[in-house]
Amino acid sequence: MLATQDVYAIDAADLGADDLRERLIHQRHVIDLMELSFSRSAAEFAATQDYENDGSATAIDWIRIHCHMTGPAAADRVAVGNHVSEFGQTVDALVDGEVGFAHLTVMARTADAVGSKFNETVLVKKARENSPGKFHHICRHYRHAVDACSFAAGEVEQVENRRLKLSTWFDGALLLSGVLDSVGGAALRAALEPLARKSGAHDDRSRERRLADALVELACGGEQPAQIQVTSSLDTLLALAGAAAAEMEFSLPVSSRTVERLACDSGISRVLLDSESMVIDVGRSKRVVSEPGRRALKARDGSCRWPGCDRPSSWTAAHHLVHWTRGGTTDLDNLILLCHRHHWLVHEGGWQLVRGDDGRMLTVPPTVTFGPSPRGPD
Repeated sequence: MLATQDVYAIDAADLGADDLRERLIHQRHVIDLMELSFSRSAAEFAATQDYENDGSATAIDWIRIHCHMTGPAAADRVAVGNHVSEFGQTVDALVDGEVGFAHLTVMARTADAVGSKFNETVLVKKARENSPGKFHHICRHYRHAVDACSFAAGEVEQVENRRLKLSTWFDGALLLSGVLDSVGGAALRAALEPLARKSGAHDDRSRERRLADALVELACGGEQPAQIQVTSSLDTLLALAGAAAAEMEFSLPVSSRTVERLACDSGISRVLLDSESMVIDVGRSKRVVSEPGRRALKARDGSCRWPGCDRPSSWTAAHHLVHWTRGGTTDLDNLILLCHRHHWLVHEGGWQLVRGDDGRMLTVPPTVTFGPSPRGPD
């Protein structure tokens, strides 16, 4: 076993750029050779029942726990070890530094998929010429070429294995976990990626936050927004002190600010209660912008009117500058288009939009009397 001082015997600061590059390549090659040796041992171990002596369900589970690896990584090593005797050309290429262990992993998974139709000679040439990622892509084409029926069956299995679990946390937050097939996943990403782009120079949201916002926007925005039922009292709708929260379908109670935003131009149906909890109105409010009015609004604004945002009109809502609960109308002069994120900032986020004398929209940040200073507009 190498001691720490042996591994770091040469200080990188004492090496020139060329020497450091060569050192990295050499170290990676040594690791690849060790991975190959480890894979042989892993496959040999998997062929025994020794893992049961420690209470593990499978050999891969034992390797994962005792060798401090992830399950997929342990499974890859066992797969390589099972096929290494068939990979003479590829192993020679690895020893010569022409391919890496990652290529060998792709080769093993391909051999598992196509069985007797596997042809190492064809693939090892591609492995030498391409990165592991590109080689994986090539092997997918190879799998389809040699066994299209099996390839299609794999796609069917992916669809059958689609899963989406929705769990409500104690505070009303929704936890999501699941898996999509490659085509369904690509469709979702194609829908989310344009919406997950940064909305301005000062948009400091993480990519994960932007993707989450995009998913909500996908559900709430577009030409056919989600239809949601909200049950609210007049006091809540008017945000009077002491009013209870509103009830929303598929959610825990929501705030009056959220109801106000949804009431602007959302696909919600409402149930309005008086102070005695008696139903006094059911249906869509007349304050929702009519279709002719929305067409005129789209023609006038073209996109989100938040300064610096170019989200197209198809992903916006009609926002009332003076909200209808405060006497605002659905006239064009009282409406502007806002994307989901900036509409949220105006209502729940505490920002204000003011139309200047020249017609431009000005943003006013929330008032903060203590704590960190407010973040700039997006």
